[in-house]
Amino acid sequence: MITPTDTEVVQPLSLTDSEVEFYKREGYLCLPGLVASGAVEQLRAEVFQVLEANGVSRAGLDQATETADKLRQCPQYLAGSALDTLINGEATLAVAARLIGGPAHRYLPFTAVKAGGGGGTMHFHQDNNYTRHDPALGSINLWVALGDMTPDNGCLQIVPRSHHDQLESRTSDDGDTHRQVEVDPLECLPIRMRAGDAVAFSRWTVHGSGPNVTSEPRVAYALQYHRDDVRWLDTESGDWRLLVDTPRMATPPVARLGA
Repeated sequence: MITPTDTEVVQPLSLTDSEVEFYKREGYLCLPGLVASGAVEQLRAEVFQVLEANGVSRAGLDQATETADKLRQCPQYLAGSALDTLINGEATLAVAARLIGGPAHRYLPFTAVKAGGGGGTMHFHQDNNYTRHDPALGSINLWVALGDMTPDNGCLQIVPRSHHDQLESRTSDDGDTHRQVEVDPLECLPIRMRAGDAVAFSRWTVHGSGPNVTSEPRVAYALQYHRDDVRWLDTESGDWRLLVDTPRMATPPVARLGA
């Protein structure tokens, strides 16, 4: 396998000071055309390969079931693949570093595929209500659309300026693992995206997505990074640990796909 170069996967992007200030103030920033147009189909194909190797068939993603809107998440990716370049390439790391104010380190990349068929409810949450990071604004999400995103297929929705406070969370209404927060639906901004666009947001930014009522899977990829001074709370011991020294999970590329 020939490893794609940075410019073959990610468009060179120099963020302005005003864009960085917008991100800090609003808790999110749209990044149109972050992924090179010629790389979108390869990245989509690799996402489906990853899921199939881990027991999720393409047919299962197309078929409408009562759990069709559940997110299919998998952190595996092949060494030397286009996903490897997207996740670990200098161009992506530079965007993340600019927004968090320091060198960016990989935390957790994963597929974010929502099957077609509808059903389910919308869960809004703050990532820092799962694993606590401190400082939370030293960590970032880059959510990449690998297909056009609209409210009909469950595009990401964000509550601007919600990153200034930690909100009380509870188990979601349908009893799954989400830590749901209460928000006014009219405050939620649907992020409409074209394939290759991305949106950056912080671990305190309230976000979620509704059901995919179309017949096609909604294909996205989530990238998470952190600054080198960020600590995470080990809830078993109660200790705060430096992420660069004690990663919460291992997410390097693998030589082969599979569970």
